Amino acid sequence: VEEMKAANLYILEGTLYPLLTRLKNAEMLTYRWVESNSGPPRKYFSLTEKGEKFYKELEQTWQELANGVNALTQKTVNQPEQ
Repeated sequence: VEEMKAANLYILEGTLYPLLTRLKNAEMLTYRWVESNSGPPRKYFSLTEKGEKFYKELEQTWQELANGVNALTQKTVNQPEQ
């Protein structure tokens, strides 16, 4: 969550935790509880093998989309006005 805030990506807890639960139910995430010296135990999530595979597929799709958008915007920027 802190890394997302640092990248100016703000997600409400009401969005994040249901998403994590859906990913866990789809067997893409697993979690473990770790005792904390300051407060309640903390839940740490990890990608499963299935989750890693899905992440790589999403990353590939994102790269293709980003490349397409970049190509379009560069074409628009480089075209002389008529």
